[in-house]
Amino acid sequence: MSQIASSCTTILVGKKATIDGSTMIARTEDHADKPEPQQFIVVEPKDQPQHYQAKLSKLNIDLPDNPLRYTATPDADRSHGIWGGSGINSDNVAMTATETITTNARVLAADPLVKDGLGEEDLLTIVLPYIHSAQDGIQRVGQLLEQYGTYESNGMAFADHDEVWYLETLGGHHWAAIKIPEDAYVVAPNRLNIAEFDFDSPDVRYSTDLPQFIDDYNLNPEGQTVNLRHIFGSSTIKDTHYNNPRAWYVQKFFTPEIEQNPLDQNLPFICHANRKISIEELKWAMSSHYENTPYDRYGTGSAEQKTLFRPIGINRNEESHILQIRNNVPEVVAGIQWLGFGPNTFNTFVPFYTNITDTPAAFRDANATYNPNSAYWLSRTMGVLGDTNYSLYSEYHAQFEQKTLAELRAVILDTDVQIEHSKEAEQLLTKANQKLSDIYIKNSWELLGNMVKSGSERMQLKFTIFD
Repeated sequence: MSQIASSCTTILVGKKATIDGSTMIARTEDHADKPEPQQFIVVEPKDQPQHYQAKLSKLNIDLPDNPLRYTATPDADRSHGIWGGSGINSDNVAMTATETITTNARVLAADPLVKDGLGEEDLLTIVLPYIHSAQDGIQRVGQLLEQYGTYESNGMAFADHDEVWYLETLGGHHWAAIKIPEDAYVVAPNRLNIAEFDFDSPDVRYSTDLPQFIDDYNLNPEGQTVNLRHIFGSSTIKDTHYNNPRAWYVQKFFTPEIEQNPLDQNLPFICHANRKISIEELKWAMSSHYENTPYDRYGTGSAEQKTLFRPIGINRNEESHILQIRNNVPEVVAGIQWLGFGPNTFNTFVPFYTNITDTPAAFRDANATYNPNSAYWLSRTMGVLGDTNYSLYSEYHAQFEQKTLAELRAVILDTDVQIEHSKEAEQLLTKANQKLSDIYIKNSWELLGNMVKSGSERMQLKFTIFD
């Protein structure tokens, strides 16, 4: 079976940079133009395999015998692998995997990719159930990469109550990871993203021979300073149109006082916002398409400008998430998986508690058969219709999103209070998740109805005289 590439955008936020003191790791999971239905599931320890066989490579490994329960967002079609994507385990450790990144010929000559190594389809399933902290995630992935290698270049992130870590693969077996400062945020599109790197810092981890590997193969173009993007990454024309502008636009949003160029190959990795970052702002960033610039596909720029840069919000969004580990709440409700299916332009993200044993059917059971009662197909329906007249339908969506998020947040606030007095936490959280799902489905149908009614009045196939 041929290997499959996906393109995503990752955003990471440290706990002192968020409005409520939580850690947040977020990513859009993007596939091809053809729909790829996604599911939201819980994997119990008894259902976790003890032996893992990949579908896209010959990788097969024995897994530890003490897995934790975890959530995941796999592809509905498992014929090409699980592609678990994102999740939070029962120890409230979050993982998003993976961000497809770039490399260069110098690196691949010295450390070629491994045809039958690890890939994106495998990583969440063989890592998340076995880690108890974000640093555990870095350690386990690093060991697996050094032992088995990888057939693709990827970045991935981990979070717990206190820390956010980001890891990138460097060739077939090498890797590096860095702890995101508590007061910082990161935007990571489909390129190698880690820039300045201090091998002596307590806030980095890397494959055991990485400094020697760089020296042995004369990989560092800058001598004494170490910039992993310059050493292991790319600096291509494609990057200037496909990758860099996404980082530029979100950095422009969160740090508007800094003047930068969307074509810049050296946009910073670690950034600091001019305010505390909220869930709503992260969702907006993950839905963005260069609004208020000439590059907006739905805007007023020229045809050339509107197709110049690849946006974050795009028809290829299949599943997007914000994995939030909250502080100052009971441990059983600390993990929240904010989840959106389909193109992010006309959905909103739904917060789900993760210390549960099952998920709402509307988010769990999508498959290749079109079913607008499932969250995936309903979200994609709104995205397709909205694309036909964005300026008309976007106002309906804005009203829907504010109303829906307020109702969803109210459920979370109420449940957080109830959990302190509940002896049946799992039942309470399962009931709350169902209520959250129902609100999204109900309000989405209302939005779709408003779009159809308004669009009907503006159809071009009409005649001015009535019978």
